[in-house]
Amino acid sequence: MKEKIIEQLTAQGHPMSTQALGEKLGENVELAAKELLEEGRLVLTKRHKLALPEQAGLHYGKISGNAKGFAFFIPALPGKDHYLSPENQKGAMDGDWVWVRELPQGGAEVYSVVQRARKTLVGTYKEKDGVGFVQPDEKKISYSLFIEEKDRGGAKIGDKVVVEILRYPSDQEEMQGQITEVLGEQGEKGVDMLSIIRRLELPDKFPEAALKEAKSLSEPDQEEVQGREDWRKEQVITIDGADAKDLDDAVSVQRRGDGYLLGVHIADVSHYVRPGSALDKEAYRRGTSVYFPDRVLPMLPHELSDELCSLNPNEDKLTLSCIMEIDARGNVTDSRVVKTIIRTRHRMTYDDVNEILAGNKMLRGEYSDIVQMLGDMRALADILHQNRAKRGGIDFELSEAEITLDASGRAVAVEAKERGISERIIEEFMLLANETVARRAAGAALPFLYRVHEAPSADKLETLKDFLGTMGYGIRNLRSIRPMAIQQVLKRAAGTKEEAVISRVTLRSMMKARYDPECLGHFGLALEYYCHFTSPIRRYPDLVVHRMLKTLLEGKKDKRRSNMAEQAKHCSDREVAATEAERLADDIKKCEYMSAHLGEEETGIVSGVSQTGFFVELPNTIEGMVRIASIEDDFYISDEKNYRVVGRRTGRTFRLGDEVWVKAVTADIETGKIEFLLFSGGEKRQEKHAGRKTVQGRKRKLDKRRRK
Repeated sequence: MKEKIIEQLTAQGHPMSTQALGEKLGENVELAAKELLEEGRLVLTKRHKLALPEQAGLHYGKISGNAKGFAFFIPALPGKDHYLSPENQKGAMDGDWVWVRELPQGGAEVYSVVQRARKTLVGTYKEKDGVGFVQPDEKKISYSLFIEEKDRGGAKIGDKVVVEILRYPSDQEEMQGQITEVLGEQGEKGVDMLSIIRRLELPDKFPEAALKEAKSLSEPDQEEVQGREDWRKEQVITIDGADAKDLDDAVSVQRRGDGYLLGVHIADVSHYVRPGSALDKEAYRRGTSVYFPDRVLPMLPHELSDELCSLNPNEDKLTLSCIMEIDARGNVTDSRVVKTIIRTRHRMTYDDVNEILAGNKMLRGEYSDIVQMLGDMRALADILHQNRAKRGGIDFELSEAEITLDASGRAVAVEAKERGISERIIEEFMLLANETVARRAAGAALPFLYRVHEAPSADKLETLKDFLGTMGYGIRNLRSIRPMAIQQVLKRAAGTKEEAVISRVTLRSMMKARYDPECLGHFGLALEYYCHFTSPIRRYPDLVVHRMLKTLLEGKKDKRRSNMAEQAKHCSDREVAATEAERLADDIKKCEYMSAHLGEEETGIVSGVSQTGFFVELPNTIEGMVRIASIEDDFYISDEKNYRVVGRRTGRTFRLGDEVWVKAVTADIETGKIEFLLFSGGEKRQEKHAGRKTVQGRKRKLDKRRRK
């Protein structure tokens, strides 16, 4: 009936009363019309007639809030954004789906809220004149929640809490909530990270059914080993971060004349996690593991991620291996994917391998049985890297942060993470395995999840061209852009003071990589075929890929092609959520660190420009803003189009890539925002302190592993 109503209103082309609709359709339409109104698919006109929102001049889209109280309406269909003043939001909040009406004087006002983005909020419990309320952590939410005394859940002033929304804000009533969980006192160990977990609704506990399944699984018996290729006597090793526990990839290299035999051996998670099981449903819901400075939210329970599936040394492990024969030029001349069993010789760390390859005698003696293989690995990785550069693969040399926490969970050091040859070895081997597997899947027309990265849009390329022009770098052939053109710009910038800025802005101009059932290629890697195969312990798409490959190996036909698009979208969305959580966590910990270093002088690079000032990044990856209003020697104007801030009287300019001398004056741990103050005469001060190490602190090996 609801669809009949929609069809009738569309055919008539104008609003109709409930009675008129009923007469046209010959049925009672009141119940169906009421449901359509509640769903937001219909609206009621001033004359109490039913209308399609479009017939009433309304537009459908999403609210994007702002910390200052105003918001923007982002249309669902292509169209222009509209400004929403606080009074015209009508209780709508960031993320809500709404219908809006354009206003004659400009901007828009919310007509109705179709779907609320949030049922809960995380914030700080406060009181004023005996009245309790919660101030949300999400600064895009400008409303606070009134809390009745009976709904306070034992919260004390200053506690971080989770609030269920009982009543949304409107012109008549304030927002009201009920505290459902007290996370702990603000500043207490781990509460900041737990707040992010609750705010983004990330699962941090496994269902009992999944845990029961995990505990029931056991090491492979003889029957499970039969039929697998036995690599237990071969030199197979893992190379990971020192604190990593989920070891899902192992490697082996053998010299074959002028070429190599490369084995990439991946934990056979699909042997244990069966489709439709409780473990599988929970892994799919999570989509990926999430890495915080103080904890990991694994995709699978630790019985699998750290023990049964993890390729721990001197233990028999079931794997799915991609074996590649590679000639002296780095070309894969033959390959196969096969079910295997391995027994890794050593659990190597990136640092130890780097030291061995640098000639550390003690470590070379300790690991004498694999020194030759490590040398062969380096030689092969160098060839593969050169090939990637020749085809135009893009390398963004952006530093990641290493954050050191003390026993109380506070950040005591932040440093730029160094990448050595061992990290590059693993990266090249994993890239090649992913490409080889994707090529085989495409050739067999398997239902599959590819990792795709499309070419940048014309608008983004035009913006990038303008930016590079201001920095003295040209880029041509925008209409038929190739990865090689981007790579050449980054090569020219290598070693310059503006290298990091150019890499960052160029990266922002790229499309976001995602999962897709169609093989659309990977622009950044300059590859026609690519997928994620190497991390099934911590990424669900890799688990799907393993299952599809097994159907090929076993000669079966799989009919799951129909839901591949749904799985691709879900996994892409979960990856975005994980990335946001990890970024928020790092920002908060960086602020926590800087709060203990306010007033200290540092040199940094101008990394961004906004209407209110410019951003500065320190050598340790920490970024903060210098507000225009804080620069006292002139009246400065932001020139965002040309990525600079210019003094009106003196012409003094601060542009992307410029080196400046600053000190942190505020570090808001709740928001993760840092503000710097610019030193006048900073250039002279900079010369005086040339060579000074700006960041101190011991180096920590992160549990967070670099995504391949």
